[in-house]
Amino acid sequence: MAGQGEGRTLRRRRLLQSVMLGGCALPVAAGLLRPSAARAAQEAGSGGGTPTTGVNGDQGYEPAGSFEIVADFYGPGPSGVVVTDSGRIFVGFPRHAVNHKGATLGELVQGRVVPWPGADLSLPSAAAPADRLMSIHGMTMDTQGRVWAIDDGKLAGQPLQPGAAKLVCFDPQTNRLVHKIVLTAPALLPDSHMNDLRVDMTHGPAGTAYVTDSSFGHSPALVVVDIASGRQRRVLATHPSTQAEPGFMAVVEGVPLVYTPGKPLRFVVGGADGVTLSPNSDRLFYAPLTSRRLYSLPTALLADPTVSEAALAAAVKDEGEKGTADGLATDAQGRIYTTNFEQDCILRRNTDGSFDLMVHDPRILSPDGIFCTKTHVYCTLGQWNRLASFNGGQDKRKPPYHLIRFPIEPVPAYNTEQKI
Repeated sequence: MAGQGEGRTLRRRRLLQSVMLGGCALPVAAGLLRPSAARAAQEAGSGGGTPTTGVNGDQGYEPAGSFEIVADFYGPGPSGVVVTDSGRIFVGFPRHAVNHKGATLGELVQGRVVPWPGADLSLPSAAAPADRLMSIHGMTMDTQGRVWAIDDGKLAGQPLQPGAAKLVCFDPQTNRLVHKIVLTAPALLPDSHMNDLRVDMTHGPAGTAYVTDSSFGHSPALVVVDIASGRQRRVLATHPSTQAEPGFMAVVEGVPLVYTPGKPLRFVVGGADGVTLSPNSDRLFYAPLTSRRLYSLPTALLADPTVSEAALAAAVKDEGEKGTADGLATDAQGRIYTTNFEQDCILRRNTDGSFDLMVHDPRILSPDGIFCTKTHVYCTLGQWNRLASFNGGQDKRKPPYHLIRFPIEPVPAYNTEQKI
């Protein structure tokens, strides 16, 4: 029995270590996770498809799905990510957990993180908080191909400074700043954690931005910003759809952890966090970090400043459970991809409400920023649950931190012995 156990352990270890180089033109050679030979052969004989866990396979312990490691990061951990149609990759490295000295917004170029749009904005400097990037967190791209980011403005161990929290928009064609909207009270609170954003170009003269404030305290909400005027308002600040759920329990890396307001935090918690738009921007989907529920609202109501708080609350739709999601992203077919820090996986919510397991692997720790291109889903893995603040002052993160991607459509499987 001991020999069989050792054999299984060795096979699993070899599985996790097996990679093959991808042939894509990316800043870092990609490592492609391969399923076990037995499962691959079985699927090839049955017509192919992405391996999954469950009653017809293993019970959730083995890796599933194929993903590539696009880039490995040492130093600051990554959060937001945007990939342009031309293949340029931009990544945010926030400073609210660790006040690092590297770029807070960078482009991946030939194995290097290049401060973007330039060192003057992305690196620490003596410039006023409103005139530089402090801590880039959530990122997105609008339908015009421009890169948007939320600067949460927070430096670890320091209070939020005036002018620090803001929305910024860059044109990747010119590498120039197109929009900068500083967030102010009453939309911004002293304990605000402006976390993620999506930009709707169908409402407002220049579009409307929807920002999730997950809060560093206990005051989460949604923030709606009219881009043309800079007018901003805080909504649903007391509605259950934006709140962290007291007593919420998650099992993270095998440890049961419970969120109890007023007690020291043992894992990453917060209110409204993940956010994404439907393909035609008619509906906004969002979710608290410390909750398993997914909610949505019509953007026609959310973008209209004349709609009352009561009317907004009445229009909130509970879309059901989605697991312990951080980031959310939507593909062109309207399917929503949800990161899952409890199961080390990324799920896909189909338009009928059913779910598919896209990738599952022990390396998918704290999946965070997520972004859909036409063909792939990209996701950053920040290992945030291993920060010193959640582990008695001991930083348990183990670089490198990964940026991964997986195909939206399953990788085809072939069997040369199959009869024609």
